Amino acid sequence: MAQEDLIREESMTDLWNVWYSELHQQRAGLTLKVKSVVYSGQSPFQRIDILDTYEFGKMLVLYGSIMITERDEFIYHEMISHPALFTHPNPRRVLVIGGGDGGTVREVLKHPEVEQVTLVEIDQMVVEKCKEYFPQVACQLDNPKTRILFQDGAKFVAETQEKFDVVLVDASDPIGPAEVLFQKKFHQDIYNLLEDGGIMVTQSESPFFHQRTLRRMYENLQGIFPLVKVYWAYVPTYPSGIWSFTLCSKGPDPATDFKAAQYAELGIETNYYNDGIHHAAFVLPNFVRKALGQM
Repeated sequence: MAQEDLIREESMTDLWNVWYSELHQQRAGLTLKVKSVVYSGQSPFQRIDILDTYEFGKMLVLYGSIMITERDEFIYHEMISHPALFTHPNPRRVLVIGGGDGGTVREVLKHPEVEQVTLVEIDQMVVEKCKEYFPQVACQLDNPKTRILFQDGAKFVAETQEKFDVVLVDASDPIGPAEVLFQKKFHQDIYNLLEDGGIMVTQSESPFFHQRTLRRMYENLQGIFPLVKVYWAYVPTYPSGIWSFTLCSKGPDPATDFKAAQYAELGIETNYYNDGIHHAAFVLPNFVRKALGQM
């Protein structure tokens, strides 16, 4: 390439000086430089944007909030799935609420004892666009063990007669169509459809920025389940980088019922979760314990 052509190309690149910012409480946030807008559209439920960023690859944004990026999605999806599945003695039937990107389904199906995973996603367009633009995340959505229902998750759990061993609430933030997934009635309905010894895990927001939401959810869940434990993971593109999950159980305890032998035997491929992380994730910093009223 001639020198003048290289200079011209660099100059054209500089013209595309686009940045994406997600603000938390309008006072802090994350800013990423964008290579291009891959897709932008409006579903019947929400705005869907897919941006290609320099640092984190393609990124799914729903109603202005980052849901997943190619570079760090594995952390969230592994941590919402494996702690429950390596605690429950025999998770044959798994229900995923939300999670239309398919990452949680992908992790669930790394467990051979799972006979069926039911994904209930309200927004069909999210599933379609993730299959198109995030195939490495959505890779198990066409697995014969996967059943996809395009329905309102809260309505499904309130009305279904089916029973499940594990329920994973892979909800987006508590605004828009996902707001109902943070309410006590929804969690009570999940308790009712869990088999004896069943486990539910829900994402429960940033323990740094969203302490009120986390505390309210924790207190509500304690009024429903006999065992409730908050755990956390480091997710770089989520608010504050620290993200919480809440495991609720009708019996099995992730501390004492972790299936160490099965974990060693399966040797599943993960990039964040392992047997040490399983136990360490439930050790909470003091500021989180204080927010939960544990100190």
